[in-house]
Amino acid sequence: MKPPVAKRIPHPHELHGDVREDDYYWLKDRTNPEVIEYLEEENRYFEEIMRPLEEQAEQIYESMVDRVPDSEVKVPVQHGPFFYYSRLDKDKQYPIYARKRAASRELLPEATEEVVLDLNVLAEGSDYLSVTAQRISTDQNRLAYLENRDGTDRYTIHVKDLETDELLPDRIPDVFLYGSMEWSRCGDYIFYITVDENQRPYRLWRHRLGSDVDNDELVFEEKDETFTLFVSKSQSGKFIFVYSHSKTSSEIRMLDADAPLSPLQLLDARREGILYDVEHREDDLFILTNEEALNFQLLRCPLNDLESRVKIIEHSEERYLQAIYPFRNTLLVAGRENGLTQIWKVQDDGLERFEWEEPLYTVAVLSDQSYEATEVLLQYESLLTPKTTFGLNLVTGEKHRLQVAPVSGEYDRSNYRQEQLWAEAEDGVNVPMTAVYREGAFDDGPAPLILYGYGSYGANSDPHFDPYRIPLLDKGVVFVTAQVRGGSEMGRSWYEDGKMQKKRNTFTDFIAAAKYLIEQDYTSPNLMAARGGSAGGLLVGAVANMAGELFQVIVPAVPFVDVVTTMLDTTIPLTTLEWDEWGNPQDREDYFYMKSYSPYDNVEAKNYPHMYITTGLNDPRVGYWEPAKWVARMRAIKTDDNVIVLKTNMGAGHFGKSGRFNHLKEAAECYAFILDKLGVTAELPISNPR
Repeated sequence: MKPPVAKRIPHPHELHGDVREDDYYWLKDRTNPEVIEYLEEENRYFEEIMRPLEEQAEQIYESMVDRVPDSEVKVPVQHGPFFYYSRLDKDKQYPIYARKRAASRELLPEATEEVVLDLNVLAEGSDYLSVTAQRISTDQNRLAYLENRDGTDRYTIHVKDLETDELLPDRIPDVFLYGSMEWSRCGDYIFYITVDENQRPYRLWRHRLGSDVDNDELVFEEKDETFTLFVSKSQSGKFIFVYSHSKTSSEIRMLDADAPLSPLQLLDARREGILYDVEHREDDLFILTNEEALNFQLLRCPLNDLESRVKIIEHSEERYLQAIYPFRNTLLVAGRENGLTQIWKVQDDGLERFEWEEPLYTVAVLSDQSYEATEVLLQYESLLTPKTTFGLNLVTGEKHRLQVAPVSGEYDRSNYRQEQLWAEAEDGVNVPMTAVYREGAFDDGPAPLILYGYGSYGANSDPHFDPYRIPLLDKGVVFVTAQVRGGSEMGRSWYEDGKMQKKRNTFTDFIAAAKYLIEQDYTSPNLMAARGGSAGGLLVGAVANMAGELFQVIVPAVPFVDVVTTMLDTTIPLTTLEWDEWGNPQDREDYFYMKSYSPYDNVEAKNYPHMYITTGLNDPRVGYWEPAKWVARMRAIKTDDNVIVLKTNMGAGHFGKSGRFNHLKEAAECYAFILDKLGVTAELPISNPR
């Protein structure tokens, strides 16, 4: 079967005296039957290309399924008289959320389990299910949860009576997928945030339980189209915080959760370039702010004098403060130092850092813990250490291991290695990388290697344990993550140096990482694959144009590749919110800078690597037409015979299919394609590590 050929209809874009030809613009119209037929033809071509790889994909899939434990039970978190947790049984696609009533953690084994929400039951009869948020009322009797069945960002609130196990008639549509729902302390009201026609969260409503949704009261509307609205409850439960947030500024209002009919109270008005966050403990608010502090500083604000600010923790160029976790007797702060996640205890107006044994790790305070807790749960992992939950005694400061996530099948961590590597970027900056591989992977020279990157929105790519990676490690595949600029791995400046007019640093950092790995004989161009999703898809898409010769195969998932056209189209969901990340191409300087790296606008008549590209028809974040247009243009212009496939999930969105085994199936298909192009066969495990 020959690859599909999309028809070309001239559609020039003219701006700033420049013309961009866009012959595949017609693919944006999903109401056009020809568009759907083209996407389905691409899917048929994908299936044809993958058919010879079915056996290898199935072998990889089965090896991953073998790594699924019989049962995965999260460490229970105490709230009031109950301990809440989730469990995921081996034969289930989705987790089961449950609780036990017990006076202490030691008594849990004898306590009776009560199922709060079984997603497997909810998913029956549906091809797609996403439940992103759950909120328990203060009296522990009702559960509000967010549900979606089409992959968009529009969710519906359902309320379940935990005493009768029945759904209440309250059903609230068009709610944003996260940060959009909280209870009043009395449990009579739900505050929620709805989205506009572009799926931007912008309105806060108050719903009285049992009343008609049509009569809900609008509490606040965020009218600036570059801002989004979020809501959360303080860890103490006393306040509901309402966040107006852009990429560069924030504004917070608060509401007494015990007085749900009271008006919102503004904390600090928005100012360009000033970001802040707030939490509550006892008689004080604690504020993290970047005002005159790039990596943020911690302030204390008495509740009886909201104009007062007392500096608690000074700004540091070496330490990036990111989150506050207040408990009745202790204040914890999370952030980054030395390129790694860290947790500190505020002690005598200073920070006391918790130490860990490995040189590479990721550590976090588990969310949604009780303000009254005397034992705080911390989660730790590394590239070699499975997720491990520690209990931190807030009285003694001692931490003890409560649980290590089970790893099904044989796993001897002494057979594997993790490393931190550094590549010098073209401007002299050192770019960190993390690598994991099986001992003996380099015995025969350069190894097959998958290089991953993201590098946008300040999001971090930290070391994590992945049991489903083990079968690939055992085949001698090396996994490397390039922590390129645009993330925050090295502090807030690492993000600032990888956005807007500095965005190209993200791509050149990744190229520098690839060149380092080749120069140091970790791999070679015919043995290296690049992976990235969403903004990471933009990353590897740009790299395909800039340095595609360094890779044998590139895997962009739901890639943001038509940067200029999308950022000019304010009818597309979330476009206006992105101007502070990429720039606004209505500005001449931004336009030409974005055009200089936009993958779609820079396709050339040259050789490209093999490419495995995915998208979702219902994706509100990156329109399916972006990768569809990009694939069509590459096929028409490129000069090689390498394979390009486009797989469109016709009933899903940005995150692909739902369900654990569906995710594993998709991952196995992708790995089969990568390994085939890298020349790695199913018969190539490393059996005798040196």
